[in-house]
Amino acid sequence: MKRDADLIDALALRLREADRTGTTIAPIREALAHGGPDAAYRVQEVNTRHHLEQGRRLVGRKIGLTSKSVQQQLGVDAPDFGMLFADMELAPGETVATGRVLQPKVEAEIAIVLKRDLLDADLTLSRLISAVAYVLPAVEIVGSRIQNWDIKLLDTIADNASSGLYALGTEPRRLDQVDLRLCGMVMERRGEIVSVGAGAACLGHPLNAALWLARKMVQVGRPLREGDVIMSGALGPMVAVQPGDVVETAIGGLGSVTTVFAA
Repeated sequence: MKRDADLIDALALRLREADRTGTTIAPIREALAHGGPDAAYRVQEVNTRHHLEQGRRLVGRKIGLTSKSVQQQLGVDAPDFGMLFADMELAPGETVATGRVLQPKVEAEIAIVLKRDLLDADLTLSRLISAVAYVLPAVEIVGSRIQNWDIKLLDTIADNASSGLYALGTEPRRLDQVDLRLCGMVMERRGEIVSVGAGAACLGHPLNAALWLARKMVQVGRPLREGDVIMSGALGPMVAVQPGDVVETAIGGLGSVTTVFAA
């Protein structure tokens, strides 16, 4: 057991060092293969505890791999989750400095903000709906500490679900003001359409993804709390970005988000 714990700690440190130095590492899935997803989440949890001890603040969660198109891109067939820290949220109009995210890509999502804690392991959809304060259009800037995005499920789970940064729109909408399943998404990079999708691409409905996540967080002992942000998953394929790119993302009924990358 100690050897397993030492391996988990060593892999967690490798990911932190990759982030600190800006140098990607080889895939780690073979080292985790024996323990499977549970071992990969242990790596993620080691780093979550480390970050919290260093003073970072947990403000939400993300669910990844909810879109069939993204699953196909990465060769996986199951969702995962990761932690959102306060320093990952971009201020309105903030430019993303080159190198702040390793191997950045962007994807459009719907962010769900909670007005009460979600502590029930058997949470129902109706109770989830009653706990939603508002929703916002969002863009997640995903990144990978793994070389060339050569990832499978175990790599991305351990790497905090390939988290980087996220940007939110500034005009909240109540759930009764928008149909999250039918709202369409268009993403443009430097004026060219590079990704399209809809809410239905996210596990059939973004609330399905949020429900899965909320139940899972109770199971793992990190339940969602009042004020937390849920990044509910991609509405379409993720897109690579380069320095100098400007990405405009519009989601029907919710508004738009502009993401600027430093030249």
